[in-house]
Amino acid sequence: MLVVKTLHLWMVISWFAGLFYLPRIFVNLAMVPADSVAERDRLLLMAGKLYKFMTPLGAFAVLLGLWLWFGYGFAGGWLHAKTTLVAVLIGYHWHCGRILDDFRAGRNARSHVWFRFYNELPVLVLLVVLFLVVLKPF
Repeated sequence: MLVVKTLHLWMVISWFAGLFYLPRIFVNLAMVPADSVAERDRLLLMAGKLYKFMTPLGAFAVLLGLWLWFGYGFAGGWLHAKTTLVAVLIGYHWHCGRILDDFRAGRNARSHVWFRFYNELPVLVLLVVLFLVVLKPF
């Protein structure tokens, strides 16, 4: 099970790298001048490749987490809270894909400032999840 736990942590770290960086690309996309087509296209290419790369990482992180849950049989309120936060992250990941689609279609109406705040959600969720996993407060 330690191998599964190690792989789970590796996938989570890798997934979070994408969750942290993709919204930063959105910040840059929101700041691109209308006449800078090459810059917009380059950022869209980067964002699309990152999203395609981070999606299986997130899926493997969740699957390995379920393996650990059923293998160890963890119980307690902390695990239910963590699972709820993982569901929030899955929703955030999905929403990033919708935002990317909006940028591709030229429908983004949000400012770079909004995306700067949006980028902070996975940081806060990660902090809470780490406290839940390490401290198991309830």
